[in-house]
Amino acid sequence: MNTNSRQTQKQNRSNQAKVNSVPSFLHWRFVVVVVAILLVFVGLGIRAAYIQVVSPDLLIKQGDSRTLRTRANPLHRGLIVDRNGQQLAVSVPVRAIWADPKAIAEAEQETQQKAKEDPSFNLQAQQRENKKRWKALAEVLGQDVHKLKEKVSNPEKRFVYIQRQVSPAMAEYVEELKLAGIYLRDESRRYYPSGEVSAHVVGFTNVDDAGIEGIEKLYNKWLAGSQGSRKIRRDGKGRMVELIESEAGKEPQNIQLTIDQRIQAIAYKELKQAVQYYKATSGSAVVVAVSTGEILALVNSPSYNPNNRVGVSAHRIRNRAVTDAYEPGSSIKPLAVLSALEFGTADTETLVDTSPGWMHLGGNIVRDSRNYGEIDLTEIIRKSSNMGTSKLALSVPKEFLLDMFYNVGLMSGSGANLLGEINGIFNDRPRWSDFELSTLSFGYGISVTALQLARMYSILGDGGIRRPLSIIKPDAPVESERVISAQATQQILQMMETVTEKNGSAEQANVPGYRVAGKTGTSRKAIANGYGEEYVNIFAGVAPVSDPQLAVVILINEPKGELYYAGQTAAPVFAKIMAASLQMLNVPPDDKTVSSIAISSAKASGVAANAG
Repeated sequence: MNTNSRQTQKQNRSNQAKVNSVPSFLHWRFVVVVVAILLVFVGLGIRAAYIQVVSPDLLIKQGDSRTLRTRANPLHRGLIVDRNGQQLAVSVPVRAIWADPKAIAEAEQETQQKAKEDPSFNLQAQQRENKKRWKALAEVLGQDVHKLKEKVSNPEKRFVYIQRQVSPAMAEYVEELKLAGIYLRDESRRYYPSGEVSAHVVGFTNVDDAGIEGIEKLYNKWLAGSQGSRKIRRDGKGRMVELIESEAGKEPQNIQLTIDQRIQAIAYKELKQAVQYYKATSGSAVVVAVSTGEILALVNSPSYNPNNRVGVSAHRIRNRAVTDAYEPGSSIKPLAVLSALEFGTADTETLVDTSPGWMHLGGNIVRDSRNYGEIDLTEIIRKSSNMGTSKLALSVPKEFLLDMFYNVGLMSGSGANLLGEINGIFNDRPRWSDFELSTLSFGYGISVTALQLARMYSILGDGGIRRPLSIIKPDAPVESERVISAQATQQILQMMETVTEKNGSAEQANVPGYRVAGKTGTSRKAIANGYGEEYVNIFAGVAPVSDPQLAVVILINEPKGELYYAGQTAAPVFAKIMAASLQMLNVPPDDKTVSSIAISSAKASGVAANAG
C-alpha cells in the first residue's frame, strides 16, 4: 500500500508540472515588431527634422511654385501729340491668342478615354467637330490649319503664341469656338492716326509694344514707363488669399512734339505731289520756327503707313531729311558774301569783277554760265555767280571762312537728336588750295542734310542768333548765342529777296502778300571719279523778310525729265508750303504792294458802306 501510494503521488506531481508551464511575455517576435515600428518612427522623425530644419528650401520652393504668383499691373504706352494736342500715336486695346500644347494633348487623351469607358460616346463625331473648329480658327487667322496644329503639337510646351494683336471682334469669335487649350490675353497695339504723313517723325513699335523707329524708339523709356507688380498667394481654386508684396511702377509719360500737324500734312501733300510730278527718286521738306528753333514740319517722300508695314522696304522707312547728306550747291552761297561783309573786305556797294566769266585756280577752272562783268553783292546772289562768291571767299582768311560754316551749324548736328541723324560730310584739312576754298563757297566739297540747311536759314532769319533745333516741345527757352551780326544778316536777306523777285533765279518761290528771301541750289550728284548726270534740287528761304517767322527747306532728289533746276522744281513747292504755313499761323502780310491794295480795298468798302 505504501508502495502504491508513493507511485500515485509521484505521478500526480509529474502531471501538475506539465499543466502549469506558462510562455514568457517578451517573446522574440514581439521584440522584432516593436523595434521595427520604433525604427520607422525614428526615421520619419529624422526625415521631418531634415526637411523642416536642415534643408527646407526645396519644399518651400515647390510649394511656392504652386501657390505664389506675380501679377503685373496693366500699363498702356503714353501718347505722342503735336504742339496743339492732336494725337499722333495712341494705344488701343487688343487681344493675343495663345495655346497650351499640354492642355490640348490632355484634352485629346480624355476624349479617347471617354470613348473607351462609354460605348455610347461617338468618338468620330467628336473628332469631326474638333477638326471643324480648328479649321475655323485657321481660316479666321489666315493660317494653314496643318501648320497651326503642328505649332501646338509638342505637349512639353506650356505656352505658344498663335497670333498677336488681334481685334476684339476676332478674339470674341475665337473665344466662341471653345477649343481646349486655346486662350486669350489682353495687350495693347499702337495706332497712328496721321498714317504716312508723320511716319518718319513718330516712328513705330514692334509687336511687343517697344519702340523701334523715330520718337517711339528715342523716348521709349518715357513712353513705356515701367510696370508695377503684385506678389500674391492663391488657393487651389486660383483665388487670391494673400497679398505678399506690391511694387509700384513708373507711369508712362506723354510726349508733346513741336510738330504742327496742320503744316505737316500740307508739307507732305505738296512734297509727295512734286516727287511724283517730277518723277524724282525722293524728296524732303523741313519747316522751322525761326525765333525758337522748333521744327514745325519734317516730311519725306516716299513714306509708308506705320499701321500696316507688310512689304514695306527699308528705303521708305529711312528719315532722309536727317540721314541723307547732299552737296548743297548754290544754297550756301550767302555764307561767302556774309564772310566778306563780316570781315570787312566788302560792303553792299562793293563791285566784283567776274570777267571774263571764268578763271584758273591751280590747274582747275571756275566758271559762270556767262560773263556777268562787274556786279555788286546783290547781283552775285541774284545771278548765283560762282565767280563772285569765289572771289569773296578768297578775300578773307581761310580760318574766318571756315568758322562761318561752323557757326551756322553746317559741320555739326542740328541739336534735334533725331534717330539716325548725321552731321553731314566735311573733310577738314590742314591745307586748303584756292580751288578747294572756291568750290566750298558755292556748295561743293561739303555735304549736308536738309535739317542742317534748315538750321542755317533759321539762323539767318533770326538775325544771326544760333540755337539748337528741337522736336520735343521744350519747357523753357533753349540757350542761344549770336554768331553773325544783325546788320550783316539783314543785308544778306535783302540780297536774297531779289532771288524771288522778277528776273530772279526763283520767281516761282514768290509768295503773294509776303516778302520772301531765299536761294536755289542745283548740284550734280557725285559718282566715282567725278560727277554724274543726276541732280539734287534745293530751295531754302525765310519769310516774311520784315520779321522772319519761318525757315523752309525743300529738297528734290534726282528729278527726271526736262525740269531739273531748283528754280523750276523745288521753288514752287517752297512757295505752296510757305504760303499755307504763314496763313495757318496768322502771320500778317508784309508786302507793301499787297498791303496798299488791301488798304485801298478796305477804304473803298467803307465808302460804299457809308454811301449805302
